[in-house]
Amino acid sequence: MLRELIVQSWANLQRNRTRSLLTMLGIVWGIVAVAVLMAYGSGFRALMLRGFDAFGRSVVVVWPGQTSEQAGGERAGRRVRVEKEDKERILAEATMVKTVSLESVRWLAITYGPRVVNTAIRGVDPPYGEMRSEVADEGRWISAEDLLERRRVVFLGGRLRKKLFSGRPAVGETVRISGVRFTVIGVMANKIQLSSYFTQDDESAFIPYTAAGDLWNTRYANVLVFSPLIPSLEGHARRQVRAAIAKRQRFSASDERAMIMIGRQEFRPIIDGIVVGLQGLLLFIGTLTLTIGGVGVANIMLVSVDERIREIGLRRAVGARRRHIRAQFLAEALVLTLLGGAVGIVLAWGLTLLVGNIPMFGPLFEDESGQGDLQLALSPTVVLTSSLILLVVGALAGLVPALKASRFDPVEALRYE
Repeated sequence: MLRELIVQSWANLQRNRTRSLLTMLGIVWGIVAVAVLMAYGSGFRALMLRGFDAFGRSVVVVWPGQTSEQAGGERAGRRVRVEKEDKERILAEATMVKTVSLESVRWLAITYGPRVVNTAIRGVDPPYGEMRSEVADEGRWISAEDLLERRRVVFLGGRLRKKLFSGRPAVGETVRISGVRFTVIGVMANKIQLSSYFTQDDESAFIPYTAAGDLWNTRYANVLVFSPLIPSLEGHARRQVRAAIAKRQRFSASDERAMIMIGRQEFRPIIDGIVVGLQGLLLFIGTLTLTIGGVGVANIMLVSVDERIREIGLRRAVGARRRHIRAQFLAEALVLTLLGGAVGIVLAWGLTLLVGNIPMFGPLFEDESGQGDLQLALSPTVVLTSSLILLVVGALAGLVPALKASRFDPVEALRYE
């Protein structure tokens, strides 16, 4: 029954091929618009997530604040400072925490020959590199031995390396930080980073926390950085970290102002707000374009109904029911729509292949590797969503003509000239 319905619908559409083809073009254009705009939205979302993940996939930065509650005989408004003992207490008591690092920062001059750059010199512990996604393009990251032996070694951000060395190799070279010699052990790979603190990572220099103590007083760290065992346990890990520090420094574990924590929980709503808003707008524009094509289908189907009134009357006279007439015209609208949709999906796929990647963040971060480009591609989700929108538009476009055709009186239809 379904096969016969489709075959008959195809035969009816071939009666006026030019009209059917022109109507189909409206659907083709509409589905291309929907698919390409959705592909752009998906690519933008992936690019934004990569940019924010460069900060660290599951990392929380703890900023010392001031107490806002009285606890343990201590007054409110007392300044909280992070020390080495706090890190040790966290590692001993916070079971939901995977790794911890202190971070102390100063803006100092780093020199190589005649070149001088004033930038952030960041004293950190070895786990910091994994938590903050500091990937070496050349050389290596800071090791536990570097920290233990107070080695004067430095890991350079990619943009900082360009300022100091231009195109020359940097690993193994000696630079001076505040006049003290440091050996370059590694250089950061290009990093598209949409969130940061102090300054961008690729403009920073990283040295062992113990070596930083040779340059400035590192008793009190600027921040403490930690990561939970798994991202879903971040909330539990935050509470354990605050409780461990509160116990040692005698303030209330419920005092959120004493330790200000910033991590993925704060970034994700920003990402979702930007991305969902853009994707919704693009989907609306594409659907509106496709709906205009659907209006063209409905108009042509109404014309087809008026041209086939006697045929409808004859079919009703030989026993066809109203539902048969409705199914016939609805099937014709769906066949016309789905054929246009199939052609549109193929064209959209070819268009995304032709366009490929769209430069976006690369020029901003002086990156030519392509990781800052928006990747335009049709994913299965985009194709499925476009197809569902197409089915809805096709069904609505065929519904009004189908209802009109099924309501003709057989006798009056047979008399129609």
